Amino acid sequence: MSATLPGLRGAAEPRSRLATPAVRLRGVNKTFRLPHEQYHTLKERALHPFRTQRVDVLRAVDDVSLDIAAGEFFGIVGRNGSGKSTLLKCLAGIYGIDSGVLEVNGRLSPFIELGVGFNPDLTARDNVIINAIMLGLSRKQAQARFDDIVAFAELDEFMDLKLKNYSSGMQVRLAFAVAIQVDAEIVLIDEVLAVGDAAFQQKCFDQFQRLKADGHTIVFVTHDMGSVERFCDRAMLMDRGRVVDLGNPASIARQYNELNFRRVREEAKETGSGPETLRAPPVAEVSTARFESPDGEALVMTNQGEACSLRMDVRFHAEIENPIFAFALLSEAGNTSFATSTQVHDVQTGHFYPGDTAVLRVPFENWLGPGRYRLMASVARDGSAGDIYDVRADTSMIVVASRSGGGAADLPHSFQIQRP
Repeated sequence: MSATLPGLRGAAEPRSRLATPAVRLRGVNKTFRLPHEQYHTLKERALHPFRTQRVDVLRAVDDVSLDIAAGEFFGIVGRNGSGKSTLLKCLAGIYGIDSGVLEVNGRLSPFIELGVGFNPDLTARDNVIINAIMLGLSRKQAQARFDDIVAFAELDEFMDLKLKNYSSGMQVRLAFAVAIQVDAEIVLIDEVLAVGDAAFQQKCFDQFQRLKADGHTIVFVTHDMGSVERFCDRAMLMDRGRVVDLGNPASIARQYNELNFRRVREEAKETGSGPETLRAPPVAEVSTARFESPDGEALVMTNQGEACSLRMDVRFHAEIENPIFAFALLSEAGNTSFATSTQVHDVQTGHFYPGDTAVLRVPFENWLGPGRYRLMASVARDGSAGDIYDVRADTSMIVVASRSGGGAADLPHSFQIQRP
């Protein structure tokens, strides 16, 4: 029987009851009290016994209700501070809820915070066994699956090393490899996967597909809208603790981008900083931005050296003369790996009227270094100020390479050796 008392997580129910949602929330609330002043010592408390402690109340999760079906791949997105990670921790039982009903029907495997459940003074080998047991396996099961865990993490030569000597990326590999080997019906994944390298991220995404095919329920928190559209059956957008919308992943990704851009405008108004166009109403919108193969198929991964294109689709809502179209590729570290615009190339883009649409493509031969690249596509007013009408940055692509020089790009080249 699942719990229906406020603040309690439900016990497991048979997976055959498909009509029973894997996760059920009704009016869930979670608040934090943030004191303005804190006592750090007994002496401070003794010297100021009557000092009034003022507190702010942060409503991290505010009246959230939803059902997640068994076997569903469900995405939760939102800006930093929107409450999505707090909600995931409530599902995992890390935080208790203040009010409402929270039911989880099935065994959970949380992959939420880097290093949770690991002991840095123990070897990776010991941590794997202990963590697997903590997630519900018996010692015999944990030992039987040890080789599979190590093989997935690709850390066999480092298993006798203490965990405190692991890099953050190695810890991510190990933690995820353990999380997917337990017998859990529901897997909770936070955005910590961003720490891993591009090849490992792709390996994790392949595992997502296998888990989904096997009927597991996956709840996925991320800022990567490309992953949301690629993997999720449904998605939910949160802002300031509340649900903004819930539904089709492409629609949620679009709303996330609009919300992000609107917040930038509001912050620019409040601070008086940023381009003047951030305060102007948008007159053009970027409806699609993606990577494409030469035959027009959307790309989420490609090999170094293969031809591909950047594409954006733009819809106009007002009359515009010679708008500027621009593309930029950002590396995982947030650095600009490539950027171009019609302004840089002195391209006269033409005159557009309300209701007009345009498709922009930039074909290029891909010699980027291996890794994940986020695409930013924008349309702006003509002129030196570059006033932005709209921008879209919710698509990414992974570049893989058999060999790499280690730089931001592996330009085609040859060696010439001369001897005197």
